[in-house]
Amino acid sequence: MTRTAALLLLALGCAAPSPAGGPEAVAEYFGRLDRPDGGWGWEDEPTGHVTPTYAAVRSLRLLGGEISRPRERAEFVRTHHPYRGPTRETVRHAAEIRTFVWEQIRTLQLLGADLAEVEKEVAGWTKPSIYPPTYEKAGNPLFPQEAMILLCRERLGFPSSELSPELAAYFDARRRADGSFNNTPASDGSGGHVVNTLRGLEVMRIRGRLEERKRETLAWLQDCQLPNGGFTWQPKAPLANVDSMDSTWAALSGLKLLGAAPRDPGAAITWVLSAWNHDGGFGPRPGRPSDPVSTVRALESLSALDALDRLGTAARRAAPATEPLPDGLKLFTIQIQAPGQGSPAEAVELARALKIHLWGAKNTTAAWIARAQEVANRAGVPVTFFVADEEYGTFVSLPGFGCYSHIADLMAPAGVDFGASMKDKDPSWETFRKQRIAPLERAGGAMVWQICDNEELSTVLLDDSLERGGYAALSTFHMKQNFVDILPYFMRYRGAIPFVALQDAHGKESWAWTDDLAGFRTIFLAREATWQGWREALRKDWVVSVRHDDNTRYRTRMVGGTPAARDLVRRRMDEWRWWGDKPGEIRRPVVSLVALRPGDDFEIGAPKEGIVLRVRTGWSNSPQALLLKPLSEFAELTLDGRPVETRLVEVKDAKGALQDAYRIVELPSLAPGRHVAAAAVRTPGNERVESRVEFSVP
Repeated sequence: MTRTAALLLLALGCAAPSPAGGPEAVAEYFGRLDRPDGGWGWEDEPTGHVTPTYAAVRSLRLLGGEISRPRERAEFVRTHHPYRGPTRETVRHAAEIRTFVWEQIRTLQLLGADLAEVEKEVAGWTKPSIYPPTYEKAGNPLFPQEAMILLCRERLGFPSSELSPELAAYFDARRRADGSFNNTPASDGSGGHVVNTLRGLEVMRIRGRLEERKRETLAWLQDCQLPNGGFTWQPKAPLANVDSMDSTWAALSGLKLLGAAPRDPGAAITWVLSAWNHDGGFGPRPGRPSDPVSTVRALESLSALDALDRLGTAARRAAPATEPLPDGLKLFTIQIQAPGQGSPAEAVELARALKIHLWGAKNTTAAWIARAQEVANRAGVPVTFFVADEEYGTFVSLPGFGCYSHIADLMAPAGVDFGASMKDKDPSWETFRKQRIAPLERAGGAMVWQICDNEELSTVLLDDSLERGGYAALSTFHMKQNFVDILPYFMRYRGAIPFVALQDAHGKESWAWTDDLAGFRTIFLAREATWQGWREALRKDWVVSVRHDDNTRYRTRMVGGTPAARDLVRRRMDEWRWWGDKPGEIRRPVVSLVALRPGDDFEIGAPKEGIVLRVRTGWSNSPQALLLKPLSEFAELTLDGRPVETRLVEVKDAKGALQDAYRIVELPSLAPGRHVAAAAVRTPGNERVESRVEFSVP
């Protein structure tokens, strides 16, 4: 196949890998990632993303190719910043990820396109960022994102005279005696990270100080090479001392910047080529699935070694054997960190209506879980409640990187002792593994990675988890965020660590969390909807994270799972989907009617005697579980066929925002026997919806 033919495939897309070799195989790989919106996307994602788009354009330029539809590509890049563009489906987390702007700049320059829009943003970058101590205890900004200030400004030709002295001091404070760089100041005695060292060297080049500590830096980078030819993140790394494409690319790029080579360049070339997969892309490690970032970094690594021509003769890895799914698997829904406060009766009703089979109650009590399970069993609703906690106040540290929160999210079966929280103890990663994760795993539980903006810390801990155990799943969809979109390093663990959705519920009532319960979830394959079935699905990656709500503009997003699992989930969508024939028809309850009795623990409005009927209408909610917009309007409540008057109760916070709204009728002396109550509401489309409850008075 000629290069022209390969580029034609890139423009049109290619359904499956072909026997083509050399650069044509890489072009075909990116051809399968080409999307109708003008960008290139992640595997299994229907739309483009800035990061794989940069990877595609940079890779094709390295291989000497032209880019099809350059104007369309440029427009895509300008308008698709992941959390600021007009088509965004997420909001950012704590840090400004300037790497996205750098990718926009690089891509637009490679396309010969106008840079006016990004110039306006970069012009304001002149001083160090402020990083919230709620996420990193000392408030250390992310080193690579600070380096992007200088890298982006240089690309745009902005003068260094506009930069604050504090920025120069920031970089100087983070260089180690051995020439390496890392996230925390060197005064703490910690070592460097190879990616941060590359970014630090690029900063030193821009500042005209590349020769400083050159000998020490060269030795440090060369010492990162492992016997197999690949590179790890730090010489003789104390954990996760494994080869990776990220580390290899950073070390080789840094050595080239210093005019040097690795101690064993031949082994380095062999290692990079060993990660070349049958589909034409490269994986983050040999044997792992291809991804766009690993592919461009593999090509840049070969380029740094003057070995791109080796693509013409190198063999790709054979396609991995596919294990067929066993017969008898069913599709089930799990919600992790769903609400664990307020009404157990309404939680059970939501589980029934939304087809939730495993409900992970966030930060609740054993009594609440037991009560909810009792209600479910009595009503015949097939849902199992389990523990899914976020251990607030837990910060985990690793020398050189900082001390981070939001990485202590766990799940465990109900009624087991899974160990104690390490809140306020600020453990090291090793201590956290031994004293928090180990007892959790012994109890049959698992730790879920929620989020960390520090990519270098994250990859060390996740790689160590793959080597020695640690995190069993990565969160993707979360509140109004898509962590895959805002932190693309997640995608380099596709196929290695299962992807799950994480509710991270807030508020006092599950009824005030229906936007999220009816917006995203995790689908898993098992024979039965049990905790054991769920854990087997995790081990085998029969787990797919799904979102379909206003954040995605009612387009269905699916990430994670084996190819066979994803295919089964797609083919049997009617079994689990929560929307109708029209994508915007989200199916969720819009009326709740509960008959409350004395002793109904956790139920607001429960009487001391007699019966209380409580009615809630449907509302959309904020991420903090505030009621925003009514989805239904109360029409009437009847008891035994006769209308009854209700009293409206509204609960507001200190700012006047609505936290709860319900109607009640108190019936302290209802006649003994069987009774039937019915609550009716009307939707904005004037549809009448009823909820009925039968109860007996002794």
